[in-house]
Amino acid sequence: MLPTILLQSGGAAGVFLLVFLVTIGMAAWTYSDAKRNSSHPAFLWAVVVFLAPLLGILLYLILGRGS
Repeated sequence: MLPTILLQSGGAAGVFLLVFLVTIGMAAWTYSDAKRNSSHPAFLWAVVVFLAPLLGILLYLILGRGS
């Protein structure tokens, strides 16, 4: 019998990898953007976005960019 649900067939690893790669991409973009547009340390913004992706990117866009 073939598994009919993606997560039952080992698809969870693919979903995890996709989420991880998107998180790394957001942290890299935040770091490069913060180096150009923020007076705060770019590395710290990248760490915040990596540890809490949705909240971190929202905080960066509201508080960190252009200040």
